[in-house]
Amino acid sequence: MRDEFSTNSKFIIEDEAHAEWCGVFSTFAETMSELESRSRVAWDAQPNVCPCTNGKTCGREYAIVEFDISTEPWKERSRAPILAISSNGVEWNVTK
Repeated sequence: MRDEFSTNSKFIIEDEAHAEWCGVFSTFAETMSELESRSRVAWDAQPNVCPCTNGKTCGREYAIVEFDISTEPWKERSRAPILAISSNGVEWNVTK
């Protein structure tokens, strides 16, 4: 993943468990900042509440996806699972 600002890149937070985009950002750093904020919110409170009917036993699996936006449709450059939030707690998949 690129950490610098690029006019050809967008970074998406995707909940891979529910195939849901949860934000679009200009830099990797902005995207990580949002995930750090989400990690401090309870699993059963917005924005971490799952959209499915079994939300009490489900969780969020946040990944950062980098897209090249100079093409149409956007082309995925990279994908990294970063953060899981559920009733079991918070689990980071990166070294913080």
